[in-house]
Amino acid sequence: MNLPARSHPDPIEIARDPVRVMIVEDSLIVRGLFTRWLESDGDVRVVKSVPDGAQAVAQLADCRAEVVILDIDMPVMDGLEALPKLLAVNPAVKVVMSSTLTLRNAQISLKALSLGASDYITKPETTRGVTSSETFRHELAEKVKALGAAARGLKAGALQPAASGALAGRQHAPAPRLRMAPIACPLLIAIGCSTGGPQALVRLLGKLGPNLTVPILITQHMPAMFTAILAEHLARVTHRPTKEAITGEIPEAGTIYVAPGGHHLLARRQGGDVILQVDDGPPENFCKPAVDPMFRSLASAYGPDVLAVVLTGMGHDGREGARAIVDAGGSIIVQDQPTSVVWGMPGAIAEAGLASAVLPLEEIAPKLIDLMKGKRA
Repeated sequence: MNLPARSHPDPIEIARDPVRVMIVEDSLIVRGLFTRWLESDGDVRVVKSVPDGAQAVAQLADCRAEVVILDIDMPVMDGLEALPKLLAVNPAVKVVMSSTLTLRNAQISLKALSLGASDYITKPETTRGVTSSETFRHELAEKVKALGAAARGLKAGALQPAASGALAGRQHAPAPRLRMAPIACPLLIAIGCSTGGPQALVRLLGKLGPNLTVPILITQHMPAMFTAILAEHLARVTHRPTKEAITGEIPEAGTIYVAPGGHHLLARRQGGDVILQVDDGPPENFCKPAVDPMFRSLASAYGPDVLAVVLTGMGHDGREGARAIVDAGGSIIVQDQPTSVVWGMPGAIAEAGLASAVLPLEEIAPKLIDLMKGKRA
């Protein structure tokens, strides 16, 4: 007897299925390395590997890839030309731009984010470097799994075995416990973000208006060169002074300071002033710059006068720093799951009960403006 097919797939089975990945890379050696590394993780399956963008566009629909790793420099059709064509074939596909770290590639990668790419990854400059870099291998696998979960409408981390209890569809996420926002108006706003962060920063900061005049510190997970370009872009969008932070600066009202790639951004008391410090300490949560050290230092330097915002990003960087801010009397706002590219960082803070508000991206700027006016509701 034929049993009727289920009308809806079991969400647990969806969470167990490996992420379907297409690799688009002109180097046969690199394609082979990426394939072996990704398929060594049971949560990932490489369904197609091609040498140029034209083949990727032609084969995307048939292979049903959920994540595409897209090289920038390729013959026939390069990554930037292929990106909109891939999204036209499947608007839901998550695209990770892949390139070596050069100023040109950094500019192209950030442009690709504005055109719909979800993230980027910087390859070591040589094949030997790619082969030996455990950090790059870890970053590649984690980005693919986080974006694969996002492509399915699952919370970051939901691709773990179902027995872990990590399954969390958007519509089933429990309402987080919220904290009361402090009464005092903040003297500084600190923002942490990762995957999807550059796009989110543009949308958030572009809506703050000229009357919000406290300093703004940003840690976005990015390598060197990328952060300088990001600062230039934010300056054009916001019409505010925006720069990579420099050790010894006193944060000025209305100025945006970006953590330089490869360094943490800290703040410390010196006499009666707070000064910025660019720190070359070890990575935290596999990140440098990382959000946790910035938040911890701000909790110490500003106490209850800091307001932190955590936007879209994979992992849980920022959670323990947020705890330090809350313990010092400050407050945290996080982006909600439906508007996040990946609800890892904001989700970790919300689930820990550390947030005063969990908001769609478009509602965060009005909330910040209200808080600066002393409105808490």
